[in-house]
Amino acid sequence: MSNESLRPETIAAHALRAVDEATGAVVPPIYTSSTYARDENYQPKLKENYVRNGNPTLWQTEETIAALEGGPAALLFASGMAAITTLLETVPQGAHVAAPDVMYYGTRDWLKRLEGLGRISLSLFNPETPGALEAALQKGRTDLVWIETPLNPTWGVIDIAAAAQAAHAAGAILAVDATATAAVTTQPLKLGADMVFHSATKYLNGHSDVLAGVLVTGVENQRWADIRMLRTKMGAPLPPLECFLLMRGMRTLFVRYRQASANAMAIARHLERHPGVERVLYPGLSSHPGHAIAARQMRDGFGGMLSFLVKGGFADAQRVCTRLKVIVPATSLGGVESLAEHRKAVEGPSSPVPDNLVRLSTGIEHVDDLIADLEQALAGS
Repeated sequence: MSNESLRPETIAAHALRAVDEATGAVVPPIYTSSTYARDENYQPKLKENYVRNGNPTLWQTEETIAALEGGPAALLFASGMAAITTLLETVPQGAHVAAPDVMYYGTRDWLKRLEGLGRISLSLFNPETPGALEAALQKGRTDLVWIETPLNPTWGVIDIAAAAQAAHAAGAILAVDATATAAVTTQPLKLGADMVFHSATKYLNGHSDVLAGVLVTGVENQRWADIRMLRTKMGAPLPPLECFLLMRGMRTLFVRYRQASANAMAIARHLERHPGVERVLYPGLSSHPGHAIAARQMRDGFGGMLSFLVKGGFADAQRVCTRLKVIVPATSLGGVESLAEHRKAVEGPSSPVPDNLVRLSTGIEHVDDLIADLEQALAGS
């Protein structure tokens, strides 16, 4: 069967049928060599002969992710920020970039840094305001529209198809940070996006033991060639061992994501009725303002990420995190273990995130244990 006829669950479980041709091993080998010999005619035996350009373990992992996202090619980087900053290197000098005002703070800080250097001009729009994205665009000058959906850490939802239409009308490309949907519930390329980004550290790996980022393109054009060249020149491809661990994690992607999504939905519904909680932010709830869009463009669950606003302030939210016994108070998301984070303490006083917001990355534990842990933590807040 061709890869096109296989369903995503099968592609992930088989790592794109990664049976080693030489030995029949069902787990691909880790190619740790930094360089590869040429043949008797001094021709490379592989498409690349130096690890900075790639290696078989890297290529297998990239091909699997590209197949999951429905794109022709993917490029893996040594971190999520390495992937994002490489993409931003392809924005022409002085060109305009539009992005939401609430998003992963590392991306927002880097965009503001580039703006401060005069490298780009930047418009941050409020995705909750109708027409804000369209108003932020500058026809003929906007080069890149960067969005997240759901937005980290408020989990607002942006209509990808509408954003793509607006970006293209202005002459820009649309890049989507789909980390929270993990190539499982949403495929942005099929909704009109030009490029997809994942912090592969998160759901794609799923075991909190890999730092990685990936870009997937909808078309292999000159911009994509530039990104590939920049990755090589800056020495930023993901190393072989990390590729192996990422590929191993992706084999259970769908079962992990479905369990995390089910747990998150149960927790969100429980916290929505809790007297110590001011508000729950989860796109799976009908009360969420972006629920209708989420239901249209997400499938197979609404993800494992949610946030809730503790009744009280900065100290009260932080106290809830420190009182947790099962859920781990830690940064990151998408692992098999549940994590809670007082986001304002991490992002700093200039962050637009509410002081009393707790971000929860729901894992695959028994949901009753997670709810009981949240109950006891909130009781002491």
